[in-house]
Amino acid sequence: MKSQMRRHEYGHIVALWKRFMPRRRDITNVVNEELVAIQNYENPNDAEQPFTIWACVEVSDVETVPEQMHSLTIPGGLYAVFRHKGMDAGATYRDIMNEWLPSSGYAIANRPHFQVMGALYKNGSPDSEEDFYVPIRTL
Repeated sequence: MKSQMRRHEYGHIVALWKRFMPRRRDITNVVNEELVAIQNYENPNDAEQPFTIWACVEVSDVETVPEQMHSLTIPGGLYAVFRHKGMDAGATYRDIMNEWLPSSGYAIANRPHFQVMGALYKNGSPDSEEDFYVPIRTL
């Protein structure tokens, strides 16, 4: 499922997942139990522009999409992967953008950003872990 939001409209994220989770079992061709959160920016450098957020699971094919759901194929490319621990995902993302990225030799690529919430993900717990995938390209 997907929705539109602007940066700092975090309530949209919660609302999207509240709509998605009860319908998750309607998806019959799920590959694993991981949840995937995707942010698809038209222009990642424009903080005021709305962008699309997705609440997803990986599927084996997109032939059968339940009603009111959509499919998205994440384009291949180079991604930097970071393990996020705890509840402040925003702080981890800021560290990636403000500390790691400027000294990395890479720039943000125009592809979706996403997080994979696997077996170590515990919603609302300080012990929670998830992986951040940041699309990058060489400078």
